[in-house]
Amino acid sequence: MKDNLFIVAAIILAGIIISGAIIYKGDDNINNINTVPIAGNDNNNFRLMEDDDVFKGNPDAPVIIVEFSDFQCPFCATFYQNTLSQIEENYIKTGKVKFIFRDFPLSGHLNAQKAAEAAECADEQGKFWEMHNMIFDNQGAIGVVDLKQNAKSLGIDITAFNNCLDSGKYADEVIKDMNDGIAAGVKGTPTFFINGEKLVGAQPFSVFEQIIEKKLLEVK
Repeated sequence: MKDNLFIVAAIILAGIIISGAIIYKGDDNINNINTVPIAGNDNNNFRLMEDDDVFKGNPDAPVIIVEFSDFQCPFCATFYQNTLSQIEENYIKTGKVKFIFRDFPLSGHLNAQKAAEAAECADEQGKFWEMHNMIFDNQGAIGVVDLKQNAKSLGIDITAFNNCLDSGKYADEVIKDMNDGIAAGVKGTPTFFINGEKLVGAQPFSVFEQIIEKKLLEVK
């Protein structure tokens, strides 16, 4: 009887150890998302991006801004409408800033995932920023039918675009962006990293200007 109890106890203990190992492995996978340090001793080495991330500006600009954005987020639209053009005029066009866009579709925004995929599909035909702008300019109409109409209006090959969007070709890429954002500490949109310095919300241009100027001094 004692031997049987010993065997049962050993089996239970082994099960606990195995379960613990599986849980630890799962957590380890989460922690090993392909990102880089958000900040360090040299913020100019900051890179939270993949080689294929869409960007504006000089690839070798001294300041890198990474935006995590949701196409259905009203605050993201506010940033696009009120601030991005000023950053572009003063820093992107002058070669001082490289501006990278990454997706962070929030779960409560039912159209955000497909809107992000649509922008990726448009990027196949060199129309990412045109689709980006059209979505934010017409944020109240971004269902799948609307997104396809946007593509048509932009002169995109509609057959290729529809096939791309309907197949979910870029669904995993959008989710990966979000996972990278979570790993970097993103909790809401828009969230920005300016050479590693985190900035949350649709802040006015003056706030971006202050941080960018500080970063430019740091890299001189």
